[in-house]
Amino acid sequence: MKRNMLFLRSFMILVLSCIAIKINLCFPNILSSLKTLPIDGHFNFEQLHHAAKDFGNRYSFLPLAVLHPNSVSDIATIVKHIWQMGPGSDLTVAARGHGHSLQGQAQAHGGIVINMKSLQGLKMQFHIGNLPYVDVSGGELWINILREGLKHGLAPKSWTDYLHLTVGGTLSNAGISGQAFRHGPQISNVHQLEVVTGKGEVVTCSGKQNSDLFHGVLGGLGQFGIITRARISLEPAPEMVKWIRVLYTDFATFIRDQEELISGESTFDYVEGFVIINRTGLLNNWRSSFNPQDPVQASKFKSDGRTLFCLELAKYFNRDETAVVNREIHSSLSQLNHIPSTLFVSEVPYIEFLDRVHISEIKLRSKGLWEVPHPWLNLLVPRSKIQTFAQQVFGNILTDTSNGPILIYPVNKSKWDNRTSVVTPDEDVFYLVAFLSSAVPSSTGTDGLDHILIQNKRILEFCEIARLGVKQYLPHYSTQGEWKAHFGSRWEVFVRRKSSYDPLAILAPGQRIFQKAVPYSQ
Repeated sequence: MKRNMLFLRSFMILVLSCIAIKINLCFPNILSSLKTLPIDGHFNFEQLHHAAKDFGNRYSFLPLAVLHPNSVSDIATIVKHIWQMGPGSDLTVAARGHGHSLQGQAQAHGGIVINMKSLQGLKMQFHIGNLPYVDVSGGELWINILREGLKHGLAPKSWTDYLHLTVGGTLSNAGISGQAFRHGPQISNVHQLEVVTGKGEVVTCSGKQNSDLFHGVLGGLGQFGIITRARISLEPAPEMVKWIRVLYTDFATFIRDQEELISGESTFDYVEGFVIINRTGLLNNWRSSFNPQDPVQASKFKSDGRTLFCLELAKYFNRDETAVVNREIHSSLSQLNHIPSTLFVSEVPYIEFLDRVHISEIKLRSKGLWEVPHPWLNLLVPRSKIQTFAQQVFGNILTDTSNGPILIYPVNKSKWDNRTSVVTPDEDVFYLVAFLSSAVPSSTGTDGLDHILIQNKRILEFCEIARLGVKQYLPHYSTQGEWKAHFGSRWEVFVRRKSSYDPLAILAPGQRIFQKAVPYSQ
């Protein structure tokens, strides 16, 4: 027995030594081959910790190197180099924009991370005409597009709530905000893309040219290509925004009003809702930026720790339209069933409204509360199941408090293109429900990471057991079987596209959908 143990230990030491020797032999070869590539930008092989970090602040995988490209050609060169190395190489590539991923999706363990913000210097090209658009780098931030667009009196139609994200990042997911009920997500407002595939090919694609790649990349989680340029649809930009909040105590009334607002020709340009669990002093918090329409009645309103539902609305307008807009808003609000004393209105410039989350970011950063774990959970819930979902989640699972905003608002499926890679519920209207939690580091209480993760797990388990037909937005799974279930009947299309455009599974390893050199299962 003792002899067998000694033999086993010696064998394991030999195996580990061989692996170590192989790694030590391979790494210099790989590094030297990267250093000889003809690129305009540069590699960083030492300061890598930044590329192993993201907004989720839960996963950290060190890459072998970070590429700072000066051109699209740089990206194509590195991907093609790895493609030509064949399936024997373990190298993978992840495109990293602003690092706002939640689960390490933009990381590449032992691979190459491409710093897409290095492409921000590429000049935006605005086309002014009946159907205006702008050509931008995939590494450009949406806030910069807004600032430049306003100089031309133009702006994109669809946004995310946070604008300090890259074009390639949001288009690889969907890009959803309160405008989605009218204009669809950001991926519904793209005319053309330039993409570097997993073979290192630079391909221009659109709905008519290389359309399979175009639709696959939109919402494709980075699996089929790296978005290096996008042509974004624009519209005339308004000057001002009427920003409105009203409260509800009854969930059924709250969602009925939301669904009415997104049907037909709504007066409002933006419709979102959020859930307020066990919060006191709410109205006092709003008074710094919102004015109660009836200060006396508003002061009498007491939340008493109840779960409240807030409807947030915005109407865009130019200053010379103020009188007409005020009448339209008054007429629309009179048809809602909110608590009258909780009507709060603010009037702000368009850019201030769209960039509102960044203002909160600055405050949180100053308090050291921004770079904490963010165990977010984003769900798409069918309209027919939202009442059941809310009753269990807001009534039983989240009873004490919430550790961050909880968004809930409906969107119209007709505004989404089912040829893209995004998976949505099979109903004409579905809700985005986003639990945007922040965890307090080292806390073991209800604001700690473990507690929030357990709550998220309970929510997902309930959705599964109750068969609500819920789909995750910004999905994260640990096994290919779970991904297969997520995509459902569209899994075969997803696998076919992977096989066509990234057959060695070089791209976006952090999504953990495909493993390099492992055959895909149909």
